[in-house]
Amino acid sequence: MNATPIKVLVIDDEPPIRKLLRMGLSTQGYDILEASNGKIALEMLGEEPALIILDLGLPDIQGHDLLRMIRGRNESVPVVVLSSRGDEAGKVQALDLGADDYLTKPFGMDELLARLRAALRHQLQVQGERPVFRSGDLSVDLVRRIVKVADREIKLSPKEYDLLRVLVQHAGKVLTHRFLLKELWDELTDAQYLRVYVRQLRQKIEADPERPQFVLTETGIGYRLRAAD
Repeated sequence: MNATPIKVLVIDDEPPIRKLLRMGLSTQGYDILEASNGKIALEMLGEEPALIILDLGLPDIQGHDLLRMIRGRNESVPVVVLSSRGDEAGKVQALDLGADDYLTKPFGMDELLARLRAALRHQLQVQGERPVFRSGDLSVDLVRRIVKVADREIKLSPKEYDLLRVLVQHAGKVLTHRFLLKELWDELTDAQYLRVYVRQLRQKIEADPERPQFVLTETGIGYRLRAAD
């Protein structure tokens, strides 16, 4: 952890959850800011948190509306959404509104910490995109358009490469079907096209395409590329 603690704004109306997050994150060197409702959360944005944990079930402002307001004021701060609901539609909507990731309550602290680290890495990557992405045996040279697994160069079709490039640019972040379709095809809305190219990409870069290690499925929502090393 850096000498200057990373400020994390926790927006949740449940005191036990805030206490759990405060204790768990403080031990990792994070500086915790707390908001029990949307109004306080908007005021706390003035503290310039480096990352936000947002519960969708707030008493005063609907979670998705608050996320929209946060993005209106700060486009780049990573937002990890907490939801007690298992509904995929709510998660998809949050991701489409600009959330970087989500966790469903109850969640494990180790998993939350990993998601926070991935969200922070993704922000740094966007701010100064590295020419070569590496995750495990996978390397993608975004300048020379060279893809390798271990030392073996992988030949991709233009559309397969475009899919991988978008995943690399947002490595560690969940990308919805809708986002990927818009990035890759403009007019297409049928996720089946996307599934075909994801399957083809996995067949080329995964050791076992049926148990992928790089291009991970978020069931009913979209895909996530394993974060950079």
